[in-house]
Amino acid sequence: MLRVLLAFVLLIAAAGADAADRRHQINPVPFSHSPCSVLDDAPCTPSFCSVFNQGPCIPEIDYPYGENLQVTVQSVPPESDAAKYRKPDHDLDSIGDLFAALRSCWTPPPTDVARQGMQMSVRFSFKRTGEMIAPPRLTFATQGASADTRAAYLKAINSSLDACLPLKFSASLGGALAGRPIAIRYVDNRDLKQTSSDKQ
Repeated sequence: MLRVLLAFVLLIAAAGADAADRRHQINPVPFSHSPCSVLDDAPCTPSFCSVFNQGPCIPEIDYPYGENLQVTVQSVPPESDAAKYRKPDHDLDSIGDLFAALRSCWTPPPTDVARQGMQMSVRFSFKRTGEMIAPPRLTFATQGASADTRAAYLKAINSSLDACLPLKFSASLGGALAGRPIAIRYVDNRDLKQTSSDKQ
């Protein structure tokens, strides 16, 4: 019985070693430096090279920003983020430039109609020319906010965006952004209690 058990263990070990020999090494950074060739049968990075090109060419990678471009805008940004709230002094040429321009546009509603910690999100899209395709659509508002408060914040959002538009896109950014949904979450993190006590 012991011999049978030992033979069984040796058979399993041999089968495992054979499977390990057949196993391929996995690249932790998948085919990051392997451009495609018409002769390749393995996965590779897609590129737009001609079969007549000499040598490998640089692959064109479509970086995954996702369907939505999302940005949070605070009424009182932290000092460490001050640079992100300054509108660039050149044509917008990157997503970072776009977000900085959108942040710099924001003017929250007056404190007498504002609400502590109020959040509101809107969604819209741009044309190539930097104009909005349609007015922003409300997608979220803080639960329990009154209709008047919601209306005040939506009015502030529309006024802030209208004052900034049209944005000046570079040709490449305008083409990449046209029709793409952009979601902005506005957060009113002002200390409104302190402001009201200062008035008294």
